[in-house]
Amino acid sequence: MKDKNMKTDPKNGNGTQAACDSCHDKECAAAIRKNDESEQEFTERRELESRLCRIQHKIVVLSGKGGVGKSTVAVNIAVALLMAGKRVGLLDVDIHGPSIPTMLGLDGARLQGSTDGLQPVDADGLKVMSLGFMLGDADQAVIWRGPMKMGAIKQLLKDVAWGDLDYLVIDSPPGTGDEPLSVCQLIGNLDGAVVVTTPQKVAAVDVRKSINFCRQLGVPVLGVVENMSGFACPKCGEITQIFSTGGGKRIAADMGVPFLGSVPMDVAIAASGDSGLPFVRHNAASPTAGVMREIIRPLLALEPAAVAATMNDKIENKEKSNMKIVIPVADGKLSTHFGHCERFALIDVDPTEKKIIKQDELKAPPHEPGLLPKWLAERGANMIIAGGMGQRAQALFAEHGIEVVIGAPAETPENLVNSYLAGTLQSGENVCDH
Repeated sequence: MKDKNMKTDPKNGNGTQAACDSCHDKECAAAIRKNDESEQEFTERRELESRLCRIQHKIVVLSGKGGVGKSTVAVNIAVALLMAGKRVGLLDVDIHGPSIPTMLGLDGARLQGSTDGLQPVDADGLKVMSLGFMLGDADQAVIWRGPMKMGAIKQLLKDVAWGDLDYLVIDSPPGTGDEPLSVCQLIGNLDGAVVVTTPQKVAAVDVRKSINFCRQLGVPVLGVVENMSGFACPKCGEITQIFSTGGGKRIAADMGVPFLGSVPMDVAIAASGDSGLPFVRHNAASPTAGVMREIIRPLLALEPAAVAATMNDKIENKEKSNMKIVIPVADGKLSTHFGHCERFALIDVDPTEKKIIKQDELKAPPHEPGLLPKWLAERGANMIIAGGMGQRAQALFAEHGIEVVIGAPAETPENLVNSYLAGTLQSGENVCDH
C-alpha cells in the first residue's frame, strides 16, 4: 500500500517518489526509489530515513568485550549531554541483556503507541528505548538469530517517534557481531563511535578489534574511554591502581584515535546503576562526574559541516604551500624519544612536486614541559614524524597547528620524508608514550 505522505513526481516515471513530508528535499535519499528495491523495501527505508533525518548526531558506544562498563558509560554520556542542554535519546540495542531500563530506574515501564509510532519512555527529559520494555518477563531469555536481531533493531529505529533530537546515543552489546553491524548498516551516517575498555591488557587488546571494525565500516572513532581506571577512595578521593594501568590510553595512541579520559572505579557509580539514578546527575559535584563531563566535550563539538570545511582547508593549504616537517634525530636516524632528543631535522618540502627543498638541523631547547610545541610552531613546523609520543603531547602540538605521525621506523630523515611524500611511509606502534 502506498504511503499517503508520498507524492508522485510528475517528472519521474515508474512510481519514483518525490520528497517526503519530513524535509521536502527532492535530493534526499528517502525521496528516490532505488532500482533494486521493492515497494515495501522502499517504504520501510523511507520511514527509517524520515526518522533519522530529524536526529542531528548519532553516536554508538562499543566495547571489544563484555564487563567493561559500556552501558554505564553510555547512560552517563547521554545524561551529561542532556545536562548540557541538548535534546537526547538513548537507544539500547542489547538484545540479550538490556540493562538500560534498570540503570535509569525504568524497570516495569511499558511502551505507549500513538499515530506517529511507538513513544520512547521519558526519563527526566531523556528519551529512552530498549527491547527490555517489550519483554513481559524480566527473566525471559531472548533466543534469536541474526535476521531476527536485524529486524528488531530496524523496528526500534523505524517505528519509534524520536522526534527532533540533537543526539541519539546507541548502547550496543559487546563485540563486533550482529547488533553493532546492524546499527552501522541501518543508520549509515553515524557521527562516530566511542569505544569503552578497562586498563588491563586482556580487555584493551580488544579495543583494536573495535577500532578496526569501525574503520572497515567507515565509522569515525570519536575516542576511547578507559573505565575502571583505578579505585577512587570514597573518603578522600585518592586513586589507587588495582589493575595494570593505561592500556586504553596506549592503544588509542597506537591506533591514532583520541583518548577521551579515564573513569575510576567509584562505589557511587555502582550504587547509582543499581538504584536507577544516573551518576553524572546525582553525583554532579564528584571528581568522577567531572571526568565524565570532560568525555562529552568532543561530542558537544561535533559540527560535521564545520569539521569538513576545516579539513578541506587544511588539505588545500598543504597542497598550495610548502611544508616544514620535523624529525627527532640521534646518530643520523629517527630518535624514538621525541621529547628528550638533542637535535631535530627541520625539512622544507614542496608537497605538489613531492620533493625536499631544504634541510636544517636544530639544537633542541632546554627541556621544559609544554615548550616544544610553541618553539617548533615559531619555526614554521606543521608536521612531525616520530617514533612515539604521548597523547597529551600530541594534543599540545595539535593546538599549535602541527600534525603528528607516530610509529615511524628508525630511518634517516630524508628516507622518512621521501616515503611520506610517496605515500609509502610505514607506521607501526607508538614506541614511546611519554
